[in-house]
Amino acid sequence: MVRETRLHPDDLIAPLFVREGIDEPQPIESLPGQFQHSRASLREEVRQLKDLGVPSVILFGVPERKDAEGSEAWNPDGIVQVALRDLRDDHGDDLVLIADLCVDEYTDHGHCGVLDAGGQPDNDATLELYEQIAVAQATAGADIVAPSGMMDGQVFAIREALDDAGFDETAILAYAAKYATALYGPFRDAVDVQIAGGGDRKGYQQDVANAREAMEEIREDIAEGADMVMVKPAMPYLDVIARARAEIDVPIAAYHVSGEYAMVHAAAIQGWLDLEPVAFEHTLAIKRAGADLILTYFARMLAEGMQ
Repeated sequence: MVRETRLHPDDLIAPLFVREGIDEPQPIESLPGQFQHSRASLREEVRQLKDLGVPSVILFGVPERKDAEGSEAWNPDGIVQVALRDLRDDHGDDLVLIADLCVDEYTDHGHCGVLDAGGQPDNDATLELYEQIAVAQATAGADIVAPSGMMDGQVFAIREALDDAGFDETAILAYAAKYATALYGPFRDAVDVQIAGGGDRKGYQQDVANAREAMEEIREDIAEGADMVMVKPAMPYLDVIARARAEIDVPIAAYHVSGEYAMVHAAAIQGWLDLEPVAFEHTLAIKRAGADLILTYFARMLAEGMQ
């Protein structure tokens, strides 16, 4: 009767990986229980998630071919676009389809943008690619596009491109406070990404020490037209989620990332903690901090436990 925070499948978004050119799902070793899906296995996984009450999925693509620009990201027949069409055919408007909007999974250098002569992401040139991706994803059936590259001005550029193409109803979930964390390793395994030269993304992702800066990034993305904003990762940045909730009114998403998921699994495998109660507690804490939407690889387990 007096419980202040409740977790429901409606709060969850399931991140899913779909790989081009495979017939069977491939397990991801560093993400126990997660797979690089084929088109067919993705459709079945999404059907089961929907039956469990999970209202939304976000898709990440693994193409057969990568290049310097990441051109498969906006190919109308690229893996995410065909998967979006599959799921729209299967579920109509009964499922919210989100597409990650970036090029890191599609480039041969692993950065979130096209590179300049010095080997660093060219912000403005990258925005032109993001515009093409947004329109391709919306055309394929995405309800929400989620730019994750942390390029300056990305939300404004994407909003203009969508509006100009007649997709003014397509929403933008901005990765507004995405930190250059050490917790993304298993995700990079999942999408076959290695950053060229052993580099990192500290030049364009958030410094892990900064919280005030995160609020500036969030406010800027909202001013540019973001319909909702994201804090990523979730658990180490509950203070940022709580501060954002106190200061802004748009929906807030939080991404319980691959490293957070993998650590809990690893400890459970060793018998040091119980997997399901810890997964539930982590996710409940994210909601308690103020997140309206939680992207988590635990979505299926949590939804099953709520039946």
